[in-house]
Amino acid sequence: MEQSTKIRMGMVGGGQDAFIGAVHRMAANLDGNIELVCGAFSSDPAKSISSGKKLYLPAERCYADYVQMFAAEAKLPKHQRMQFVSIVTPNHLHFPVAKAALEAGFHVLSDKPATFTLQEALDLADILKTSPQLYGLTHTYNGYPLIKQAKHLIATGVLGKIRKVVVEYSQDWLANKDDELSKQAQWRVDPSRAGVSCCMGDIGVHAANLAEYVTDTKISAMCADLNAVVDGRKLDDDGTVLLRFDSGARGVLMSSQIAVGEENNLRLRIYGDEGSIDWSQMEPNSLWLKSNTKSTQLIRTGVGEFCADAQAAMRIPAGHPEGYLEAFANIYQNFSKQIQAFEQGVPCSNETFDVPGIEQAIRGMAFIENTVKFSQSELKWHDFDLSPTINSGVS
Repeated sequence: MEQSTKIRMGMVGGGQDAFIGAVHRMAANLDGNIELVCGAFSSDPAKSISSGKKLYLPAERCYADYVQMFAAEAKLPKHQRMQFVSIVTPNHLHFPVAKAALEAGFHVLSDKPATFTLQEALDLADILKTSPQLYGLTHTYNGYPLIKQAKHLIATGVLGKIRKVVVEYSQDWLANKDDELSKQAQWRVDPSRAGVSCCMGDIGVHAANLAEYVTDTKISAMCADLNAVVDGRKLDDDGTVLLRFDSGARGVLMSSQIAVGEENNLRLRIYGDEGSIDWSQMEPNSLWLKSNTKSTQLIRTGVGEFCADAQAAMRIPAGHPEGYLEAFANIYQNFSKQIQAFEQGVPCSNETFDVPGIEQAIRGMAFIENTVKFSQSELKWHDFDLSPTINSGVS
């Protein structure tokens, strides 16, 4: 299925000095099949318009706010208006922006976590039941080629029956109180904008999603221990969660933003009764496949045979490193293909196009709220709960 024209993207958030907005734009642009055509880049109208102009957008498509943008874009001819919006705001704005976009007739690709609360994610699912529009979530790490190959190895039984999952996401960028002064940190440690969690909401949810995605199983029960290590911090910056999966496997999830010396260390190890895999984002082009009866095998991106999803996620020959931006771009590329299928009236489910969707959105928000609630309990094990469990205390 070939695209004859570029998919037109709008953006909400991601203005001047916003790290993740620039990453989204680079990822969207990497394959040349998506074009940024408009945006409302800041809650400050003047800064929003200024940010758009610095991105070389026409002045008339640099909007003061997202409400104005959706109204104006909807009035443009179909071949000119944006087709989807990329949401890269702080968490508390994800739901209202997504809701407004869907109701205005635009597809949505949102940064994670999907919403501010689990209830909002459930409300978003209800909206999608009556809306024809598409919804995707940028769980970036699913986009790595060797993550897709690891998923394939498990699905085809190479590891045998999965027994244990160990997933770790460690950072050090919030190790000290002064680290909260950066723009990227300020809202993440603020309950009114981040929600009930900092560490688990920001990176722990990625680890949980990755474990479920690669094993194609679901977390069924948890035992959580979260901490706010830095004095005076209102939200967690470190935590450990014991996991049980519906397949019978056990696991552990470690997530920290105060792990001094770590950079952005996401690591996944999965153990079956016939083999195991070991992958780290710090070395994303390498996947270790281990066995008790065979020599350990190092699988390198681009060398040898791969499943179709892994092959499609590779762009350049072996030995040319592909990393974070390429993984991010794979989410955007798959979503653009999904939109194209939608426009042509052919089946376009999230599963078919390997795009995280509303199910992952709900499970992610449930994971965040569950870990916070369960950490406060004296009980050891709790069933994974898909109903709202926490009142954030923020109106």
